[in-house]
Amino acid sequence: MKNFLSSEKEYRFNEILFENRNKNYGAYVMRSDEAHNLTKALFIGVAFFATLAITPLIINSFQTPAVVDSDSGGLTFTPVQLPPDEIPVVVTPIVPPRVIESTVKLEIPTPVRNPRIETPATPLSATNNARIGTDNVIGTPPVTISAPVIVEHTTIPVPVVPKPINNNPVDKVDTEAIFNGGINAFRSKVTQNFNAGNFDGTGDLLKTTVTFIVEKDGSISSITAKGPNSKFNKEAENTVKNIKGKWMPAKWNGENVRSYFNFPISMQFE
Repeated sequence: MKNFLSSEKEYRFNEILFENRNKNYGAYVMRSDEAHNLTKALFIGVAFFATLAITPLIINSFQTPAVVDSDSGGLTFTPVQLPPDEIPVVVTPIVPPRVIESTVKLEIPTPVRNPRIETPATPLSATNNARIGTDNVIGTPPVTISAPVIVEHTTIPVPVVPKPINNNPVDKVDTEAIFNGGINAFRSKVTQNFNAGNFDGTGDLLKTTVTFIVEKDGSISSITAKGPNSKFNKEAENTVKNIKGKWMPAKWNGENVRSYFNFPISMQFE
């Protein structure tokens, strides 16, 4: 079938353009088949758009027709499918065991003329622990279960009273305080660090007693010198205060305690 988009002039133009050339070259084939390819694309496009236009009609033909109510003024009602109802969960109530109560039939004689058998009246004592009913029923008395009382014997711990801490300096100890290195090492440090420049040439023998407290951590405090010469006392206090070194504290009942320590000093300056 001849393509209606092709023309004789175009065919002649292609022959002249590709004369004495390789016609198997892609450009010649494309120009020769151009009209054929355009025709094929046209038909494919028409078929595609026709399919899009017909598809809604086909879908509507399979749907349920709308219901028109004559009394609604021509309004269209489309049926709606509702979700299925949920199945209710049946909860079985817990029924406590039935207690059958005792009942007593209350017999009241009917007065008749010339009765043959007289039914005696029910005594009131029989209705003390029962209800009034139509028949005599022997019920099941309620059972009372009493659990034994468990008494737990618990021991109340006795609170431990902390031992009071005595921070007062003591005079009586098991082990006296001592300077690290011994008392002779402490005496040597006092002699080396004592400033004797203010007392040279006096020729006097000066004495004093330095009293201080050896703390629990080995330090000393409350340094006081007692002697007749106040100037010598002051220098002795400064000397003991500036000595480097720790003391081993005194012990009482195995514990470190604060204790007094007396250190006499006597010097003669020529």
